[in-house]
Amino acid sequence: MSHAQEPSVADDELAPTQTAGYKPGEKKTLDEYAQLDAEDESLARWKASLGIGASGAGPTPNAPKLTLHSLSLVSPTAPGGAVSINLEQGKEQLEALRKNPLVVKEGVEYNVKIRFSVGSDILSGLKYVQVVKRAGVTVDRMEEMIGSYGPKAEPYEKNFASNEAPSGMLARSGTNSVRSRVIDDDGTVYADWSWAFKIAKDW
Repeated sequence: MSHAQEPSVADDELAPTQTAGYKPGEKKTLDEYAQLDAEDESLARWKASLGIGASGAGPTPNAPKLTLHSLSLVSPTAPGGAVSINLEQGKEQLEALRKNPLVVKEGVEYNVKIRFSVGSDILSGLKYVQVVKRAGVTVDRMEEMIGSYGPKAEPYEKNFASNEAPSGMLARSGTNSVRSRVIDDDGTVYADWSWAFKIAKDW
């Protein structure tokens, strides 16, 4: 999933916002989390939400820490409810995403949704960062909290806040280049890819 860096988007644009006074906690293994104070009720609930200690839960041996399956632009007006990108394609197909933009109907409400799996460790403080450029100029930046997730056989889905697609002749006149990244509070990049979309009169 990780590609060569696209020169048009600087790394600092894709860096997550740091919370004032926040210091990322020490990373722990699944076993270390499982052995934390079992009498702490709030901690027990948090561990249960990540699947720690649940029967049948646990890491998949040799699995990637995070696997992204798809990115979708979800809208009730879209055919089938969403237009999606398969992020499990080979490198050449993923490179082609920049040349084959998704089509978004002007003026519609939509939201970004990602589908992903966590395989071998607890991932905490994950964020999704997206930078949109037109003709080399940044026109939008989105940063959304994904959260903390433990290993699980079934994929997770995360929906982000709604946006309204621009409208008008100017909006329809070009392609929007997007660079997306999944990153944590420590600055570890789990996924980094480029794609594109264009605004049209209809889906």
